[in-house]
Amino acid sequence: MDTKDFNKYGKEMIDYICNYMEDIGTRDVAPKVDPGYLKQLVPSEAPQKGEDFKTILADIESKIMPGVVHWNHPYFFAYFPSGNSYPSILGDVLSSAIGSIGFSWASCPASTELETIVLDWYAKALDLPEFFVSSSPGSKGGGAIQGSASECALVCMISARARAIKELKGNNHDIHDSVYLPQLVAYASREAHSSIEKAAKMAIIKLRILDTDSRGSFRGETLRAAIEKDIKEGLTPFFVVATVGTTGACAFDNLKEIGKVCQNYSTIWFHVDGAYAGNSFILPEMRQFKEGMEYADSFNTNPNKLLLTNFDASALWVRDVMALKTALTVNPLYLQHEHASAIDYRHYGIPLSRRFRSLKLWFVFRSYGISGLQQYIRNHITLAKRFEQLVRADERFEVRNDVHLGLVCFRLRQSDTTNRDLLARINHSGKFHMTPALVRGKYAIRFCVTYEHAKEEHIDYAWQEIKAFAEEVCEAENIEKPAPIVVKKPHKKLTRKDSARFSFTRSVSREIYQRQSSISNLPDGCTPIIVLETDDILKSLQKATRKNIEAKYAETDSTDEVSN
Repeated sequence: MDTKDFNKYGKEMIDYICNYMEDIGTRDVAPKVDPGYLKQLVPSEAPQKGEDFKTILADIESKIMPGVVHWNHPYFFAYFPSGNSYPSILGDVLSSAIGSIGFSWASCPASTELETIVLDWYAKALDLPEFFVSSSPGSKGGGAIQGSASECALVCMISARARAIKELKGNNHDIHDSVYLPQLVAYASREAHSSIEKAAKMAIIKLRILDTDSRGSFRGETLRAAIEKDIKEGLTPFFVVATVGTTGACAFDNLKEIGKVCQNYSTIWFHVDGAYAGNSFILPEMRQFKEGMEYADSFNTNPNKLLLTNFDASALWVRDVMALKTALTVNPLYLQHEHASAIDYRHYGIPLSRRFRSLKLWFVFRSYGISGLQQYIRNHITLAKRFEQLVRADERFEVRNDVHLGLVCFRLRQSDTTNRDLLARINHSGKFHMTPALVRGKYAIRFCVTYEHAKEEHIDYAWQEIKAFAEEVCEAENIEKPAPIVVKKPHKKLTRKDSARFSFTRSVSREIYQRQSSISNLPDGCTPIIVLETDDILKSLQKATRKNIEAKYAETDSTDEVSN
């Protein structure tokens, strides 16, 4: 493809994208395909000769789109917002066109310097402590764009581990760092994101999962008791995670209480995960939830969740960038350059190669301005509050979480099984998409406002349909119903397979399964399907083989006896 072709087909692709975004509401929110659907539509080998771009573009609609979940659909209420916008898309396009690999200042000075500037803009917009702003007088801190909140957690945990081991080793330089791993212990609440558990596995350290209060908030006294118990047993606390806006119910941990506890232990790194709700600190009225941030060693939030910036982009700020560099720096000759005073972002994260991701953030901040982004988030809050009021006005339903942002967790005042069936019917219809959570011990349905241009009419229509599905569930289960609800037309019959599929199941290991407070539900509300470890599978096969052999011999002996 030459420049002329790129110009022609590029315009066609932009037209396709514009039509997709404008008409997205006419599509089903989520597909009904089964795993392996695409294998039936696409050749098993790549073509020997290049194909015409028109053919490729046509295949997008006929082959790819049938398997797409439309995260920017007006009736996509699942997970959290995917944060897309035209300015962000254009920034990403330019980043791809430039194609720089910004691992160091020398490899692309503009990429490095714009990232530093934009993250300082971002930190100031969120009213973060000045030590996170690299340009603040006397600051040792700063930010870096990571790929995801999961990367942020791992980077901080590895840095915290290195810092703690250095303190434990003292002058014993001959002892390998791994000797101290069994001694280290990290802490997070039961509502913390699963990425914390994954990071702990990758860092090979113990992780204490601690309970929250009745509102889903992680509290200081719970942490203090756990730390004191571990210290008595000879362990070293080194990492604590607090969450502002938990995944399940958007609960906020008490940063001030937790931070004060962490201050008592020199080995502890205090990390605050604000992947979704951290962005809301751009609103002055939400800053009450960041009280205690002054104790934090690091903080992350995802502009791709609530600031209209498309994935991937996760902002991470640290109090002292040297803590990252000490843990992560590897400096071969071929990466060195003469500008030693410049920032090299390869020392701030896991990958060496880095995209020019600050461009899309720069485009978004400049296109919307702080006030435009504030207006967008406030609209989500207003609409979530409207949905909350609609739910509370119907005595058959209840709201299970404190609604601060765009997430409402609700349920029928019936059994968990009934609510699973309700969610399955909603998702199976293709009209809406939602996910479950376990909120205060009950299976709840998560309704999250995600659409950039969401309006009251979207919320009201969704609620009317939810009530209609609830009517179906009550009728199917012979649950006494109050006032009848007019259903425009009957929805498709829900099979047992669809019920399991659309109310969500998830594969888990035996270890995770045994740790759950309920053997029928995971913390995210999913139904667990146990995936046995390889050893377990082999043992089962060997046991079955032995039984088959024994049965065969028994049958042979019986036949011999008859013959005799």
